[in-house]
Amino acid sequence: MIKRIIALILVLNVTACAELQQVVNQMPQGGLGNAEIASGLRQALDFGIDKQVSKLTAKDGFFKNELVKILLPEELQKVDKALRDIGLGNLADEGLKVLNRAAEDAVKEATPIFVNAVKDITFADAKNILLGPDNAATQYLTGKTETALYDKFNPVIKNSFSKVGADQIWENLINKYNSIPFTNNVNPDLTDYVTGEALKGVYTMIAVEEKEIRNKVSSRTTDLLKRVFALQD
Repeated sequence: MIKRIIALILVLNVTACAELQQVVNQMPQGGLGNAEIASGLRQALDFGIDKQVSKLTAKDGFFKNELVKILLPEELQKVDKALRDIGLGNLADEGLKVLNRAAEDAVKEATPIFVNAVKDITFADAKNILLGPDNAATQYLTGKTETALYDKFNPVIKNSFSKVGADQIWENLINKYNSIPFTNNVNPDLTDYVTGEALKGVYTMIAVEEKEIRNKVSSRTTDLLKRVFALQD
C-alpha cells in the first residue's frame, strides 16, 4: 500500500511539473514580442545600475549605507576592540572608513562590465528572470559578471588603499595592536576581503531596485517596464 501511495505521488508530481512548464511556455504576452520582453528586463537592470550602483561611488556611498557598509572581518574585530579599550577609538574608526573608501573607488569600474552583461540577455533568459524570485535578474547578473568584476575590483582596491591612505592607516593599526602585550599578531589580506565585500554591496543595491520594480507599480517609470512586469503580476 505504501509503495502504491509513493508511486501515485511521484506520478502527480511529474504531471504537475509538466503542466506548469506548459503554462510557462504558453504565458500570455499581452501583445509583447520576445525582443520587447528582453528589452524590459535589460531596462530594469540598467535602472538598477544607474540608480543604485552609482550611489555607491559617492563619498560615504558604502560607509553611510547600512545595507552595504563594510565592517571588519572577524580576525580584525579583536583588533578594533583592543584599540578602543586602550583609548584609540578614533584610529579604529578611521581604519574602518578607509576600507569603505576603497570600495567606493573600485565600484566606478563596474558599469562597463554590467552594461556588456545586460546587452547579452536573451528572451530565454528574460522569461526565466521574469518568472523567477524578486532577485532573479540580480542572480543572472551575478553569474555573468562576478568573476570579471572581482578581477577588475581587486587591483583597483589595492591601488585605492594607497590612494586613500588605507595601507598606512592599517599598517599603523596592526602594528599598534601587535605591540599590545599578550595578543596574537595578525596580518590579514584586506585587499581580498574588501573586494569580496564590495561585490556583495553592488549586487545588494541592484537587488533593491529590482525588488522595487517587481513589487511596486509606481517604480515602473517607463511604459516598457509597466507592460513587461505586468506579465508577472
